[in-house]
Amino acid sequence: MTSHNAIQQLYRLARLYNVETEFIDMYGRVQQASTEALIAALNILGASIENIDDVTSAIRERRLELCKRFIEPVVIARQGKQSTTKISLPADSETPPLQCQLILENGESTEWITPVEQSANTQSISIEGTRYSRGQLSLPSDLPLGYHRLIIEFHGHTHETLVIASPGKACTSIQGRRGQGHWGIFIPLYSLHSERSWGAGDLNDLDRLTAWISNLGGKIVATLPLLPAFLDKPFEPCPYVPISRLFWNEFYLDIEQIPELEICPEAQELMNSAAFVKQVNRLRRLPLVDYRRQMALKRRVLEKLSQCFFSSTVNTGGFRDFVKNNALAEDYAGFRAVSDRHRTPWHVWPKNIREGHISPRHFDEDKMHYHLYTQWQASRQIRSTTQKMQDAGAILYLDFPLGVHPSGYDTWRFRDTFAMEISTGAPPDTFFTLGQNWGSPPLHPERLRQQRYQYYIASIRHHLKHSNLLRIDHVMGLHRLFWIPKGMEARQGVYIRYPSEELYAILSLESVRHKAVIAGEDLGTVPPQVRPAMSRHGIYRTYVVQYDLHSCRNGGSLDIPRNSVASINNHDMPAFAAYWRGDDIRMRQEMGLLDDGGVNHEYWMRGEIKKALLDFLHRMGCDGLNIDDVEAALGATHSFIAGCPAKIVLINLEDLWLETLNQNVPGTRDEFPNWRRKTRYTLEQFSNMPQIAEQLRGINQQRKLRLK
Repeated sequence: MTSHNAIQQLYRLARLYNVETEFIDMYGRVQQASTEALIAALNILGASIENIDDVTSAIRERRLELCKRFIEPVVIARQGKQSTTKISLPADSETPPLQCQLILENGESTEWITPVEQSANTQSISIEGTRYSRGQLSLPSDLPLGYHRLIIEFHGHTHETLVIASPGKACTSIQGRRGQGHWGIFIPLYSLHSERSWGAGDLNDLDRLTAWISNLGGKIVATLPLLPAFLDKPFEPCPYVPISRLFWNEFYLDIEQIPELEICPEAQELMNSAAFVKQVNRLRRLPLVDYRRQMALKRRVLEKLSQCFFSSTVNTGGFRDFVKNNALAEDYAGFRAVSDRHRTPWHVWPKNIREGHISPRHFDEDKMHYHLYTQWQASRQIRSTTQKMQDAGAILYLDFPLGVHPSGYDTWRFRDTFAMEISTGAPPDTFFTLGQNWGSPPLHPERLRQQRYQYYIASIRHHLKHSNLLRIDHVMGLHRLFWIPKGMEARQGVYIRYPSEELYAILSLESVRHKAVIAGEDLGTVPPQVRPAMSRHGIYRTYVVQYDLHSCRNGGSLDIPRNSVASINNHDMPAFAAYWRGDDIRMRQEMGLLDDGGVNHEYWMRGEIKKALLDFLHRMGCDGLNIDDVEAALGATHSFIAGCPAKIVLINLEDLWLETLNQNVPGTRDEFPNWRRKTRYTLEQFSNMPQIAEQLRGINQQRKLRLK
């Protein structure tokens, strides 16, 4: 049996690596991390520990490593404020002045010499016969915003750190428009389908949706991540486990809008053939999106367009600019072409290409050209879409997923940035009693800092280049993530803390540079420090009525924050009508998550919540509501959130016709057709329904009143 002292020493080591040894669960109970999980996580974080007997030496090594770290790899400088950074140096040695050079992001350089300043209330530490003390260095207070290099020479050694000169607070007005009153529509793009698209929504449908909603007063169109996915082998259509957070999904291309179609007779002949038209019509009639067949159909045309393009020398200037401005585009295309050849995850590829060394002999040139060409086209169409939105005074609300596919491009090219032996997830709660394993490897906090956040910055910029409103999935991940070591169950995971202030500094800087608002998805188990940090850094909250309905009980109210994106539900929740009918309770029963007693209790509780909501809406001025009238209850709830103080309100398009089916049921895979269900009506149908337009005009009127 492990002694109490050994456990305490293990906890001490965990704290040195920012590993939490306990957490508070959904019931307010303290849960201790297991010894096995702590050792596994510590080993991945770099501790020299295989078992409990290694703890003492691992503590000594970690303390020595931290003391010998002259300066942290990343330093934050707040714009307009005097900032300092700590430095570590031998206490008993002579301390000559520091020779400093600051190379600004624009290439300008400044140099100075300064003595080491003593940190207040700092005691020296003795490690292996050497005493170390903490000093500090003052940074210039007039630094321009950006990422700068600070180089320090001390005792013949050169040390370098990244200085993030950040505004400290993200942009809080949308495209420079102050005040509140913005509203828009949410719908997954794959679900949005039309009479002209090929069985799932594309970017042309998104353009048409924007035009329709703009005419009704809406200014925001929100959708799920539009990032690339494995739609053949391996197959993973979930938008929250993309191949990469640096590229776009060619699945959403509108083929008919590609310029090369006019000069490619082979593609025209294919698209006009009776067999091809028949397949497209069959895809249009399906109630669910068939990703495999539709992508295979689109790919046949796109490959011909790619071949026509690369065999011609006409109009290649835009393509050359794309490749020049996207340094990783050819690398990504090469990875996808190798994937096409092997049709297996990169973890089992031959060693040289598995380790990132790809040359033309490892893939078919046509396949590489295809992936490069489709990324160019996707970039063009996304840019065209956002430009049309801007012209209409509208905004595309993009979604930045927490993770990536473990076999995708990002983990292959940036594998040192990820903790590949770990999956992210969540501990057990009232809904997922065994916890959740999301299957995505987390970013490695130490390596992320050592690599100066290059991957993270590039991923954020990829989105903000085309969006003035970005949702950060699971914003709690800026503070901590639940790590589940391979081979362990979800409930056995541990929380790892992340350098949140540095991540907020990056988000704030990129937000201000792109004039974009950042919203954090802060639903579920939220540590107490998260929301104050979001407020301090100007990050909008995500407020979802269905998450907060318990507040209405006993005469309570729904208090929607001003700096928030408010909605009734989201993609992981039942639509309003389904919630009102209790369809989600029946579904959980069928999945075996609730026994008969639990089902009865849930139905009783749902009835109480519905009564409480109607009482609250009555107090807010909505009269004549009946618990059996779901349409009236929805209208009153829409009226309430339309008049709420939130700067942004999102309306779930499917709620408008009382949809009862989910887009996604968390915790399911084959039991439910997640990420595949089309909207009940086509774009042409619902955009011509008077009752739909009437509801949205009412919401628009309420938002206008809010502006007064």
